[in-house]
Amino acid sequence: MPVTRTLDDLKASLSPSDRMPLVFLGHGSPMNAIENTRYGRAWSDLGRSLPKPRGILVVSAHWMTRGTTLVDVSEMPRTIHDFYGFPEALFAQTYEAQGAPELAREVTTLLASHHAQEDDTWGLDHQLDIGRTLSALRDKGVLILGSGNVVHNLRAMRWGKDVAPQDFALEFDRLFADRLEDRDFDGLADRKALGSLLTMAHPSLDHYMPALTVAGASDARDQLTFMTDDIDLGSVSMRSFVFHA
Repeated sequence: MPVTRTLDDLKASLSPSDRMPLVFLGHGSPMNAIENTRYGRAWSDLGRSLPKPRGILVVSAHWMTRGTTLVDVSEMPRTIHDFYGFPEALFAQTYEAQGAPELAREVTTLLASHHAQEDDTWGLDHQLDIGRTLSALRDKGVLILGSGNVVHNLRAMRWGKDVAPQDFALEFDRLFADRLEDRDFDGLADRKALGSLLTMAHPSLDHYMPALTVAGASDARDQLTFMTDDIDLGSVSMRSFVFHA
């Protein structure tokens, strides 16, 4: 599978199309929403480059459930500030995005058989299956966007400028990128084989699962572009990637 490495390469290859790309954003700190960071600039640049979608389906790390797969079908989804200890300016931010109830109900129908359970019941391959099911929406002008982090260990974060990446973070980030390039998605979902490295990279798997859903929605026709692939605060991978025709 051809792999392009820069956002400029991606921008040159994208053209308006009914078949939408797939996007995974390593979102990191919520401060990226209000500060002028290289991550925010890259995301804005990407947004201006993508073909205009009919709708955007977000697979979020920040809406964890037990016993079901939830889809927001409201006319105007509310902004949820699920963090603490940040400046008031961040809590004042709202995202007035109009909902798409008809599309959301279509997603609900597609996922009728995908009842999420606790991790010891369902394997990570369940997220790949969800992605495969949702992939049909790409041909209806729907952009599927996953939001999480390839490595997300808040307990191991180190504060300060120019913090060196921790070894486990570099190792898992590189392993993930290599297997994504090779389309070895089963390897990325094999908890037993990933072992303690996965546990170090993800004490909780909520930020990892959206990346697998995006991968599962891709196919062999897609090219892969990586962007913002550094490690922030020692233990948070800011790797983002796009699958596109």
